[in-house]
Amino acid sequence: MPLVSMNEFLPKAKANKFAVGQFNMNNLEFAQAIMEAAIEEKSPFIFGVSEGALKYMGIEFTVALAQAAARKSGLPIALHLDHGSSFEVAMKCIRAGFSSVMFDGSHYPLEENIRITKEVVKAAHAMGVSVEGELGTIGGVEDDISVEDEHAKLANPEEAVRFYEETGVDCLAIAVGTAHGMYKGEPKIHFDIIEQVSSRIPVPIVLHGGSGIPDEAIRKAVQAGVGKINVNTENQVACTDTIRDVLGSDPKVYDPRKYLGPAKKAMIEVVRSKIRLFGSSNQA
Repeated sequence: MPLVSMNEFLPKAKANKFAVGQFNMNNLEFAQAIMEAAIEEKSPFIFGVSEGALKYMGIEFTVALAQAAARKSGLPIALHLDHGSSFEVAMKCIRAGFSSVMFDGSHYPLEENIRITKEVVKAAHAMGVSVEGELGTIGGVEDDISVEDEHAKLANPEEAVRFYEETGVDCLAIAVGTAHGMYKGEPKIHFDIIEQVSSRIPVPIVLHGGSGIPDEAIRKAVQAGVGKINVNTENQVACTDTIRDVLGSDPKVYDPRKYLGPAKKAMIEVVRSKIRLFGSSNQA
């Protein structure tokens, strides 16, 4: 099966009150772990790729890995640019074979964010590619971008509705109290903002910073209108902790397969648990 846009499954997710996971792809083991867990659960999913990951893996290898997973699994898989910084980066990814892109203009004034996002949507939709937009500022650290908690800014519901109406994005990330990375304490998610926006637009809300949020809060967010949830840090932690354990227990290990294999298994467990939590099992 070829890669698909998020519109192959997000409308169904919103209508049936489940969420599709975006799991970031950082290397071969991440790609395989995500795919294998999704095959077991018969779930659609989204490969998220940040600009930092693109620089690390190379755009050709990134697309090839995603296409191989789509062919092997037979699942509806979207290859999605995560937090694209410009129109040019989004277009580069579309030309390379991405089936979905995000333009993150949340650091721009509202009018500028709307203007650029609208341009991305127009070009992407002409190619059958889905688009995610963002409003408000999400705290935490992702790649080289760091936003202190005091500088995070919640989305304004009225502005969010206007943003959707003027841009026509296929899903909308709004800042509701989550953060990138692992949480120091329990996050305070503003479910009222999710509900206010979701009830007035036909596309699902995106929850960034999905790692470490309590299960009950995830379920509540999905019922409120979240249809896409991003997870990366929990996979990174599971991968790295496992590698540390293997190397720490046997200093003679030097074959990468001996520690990357167990790391992949640990990530499969993370992805499987998230798919079940999000409710997307048997939705492929």
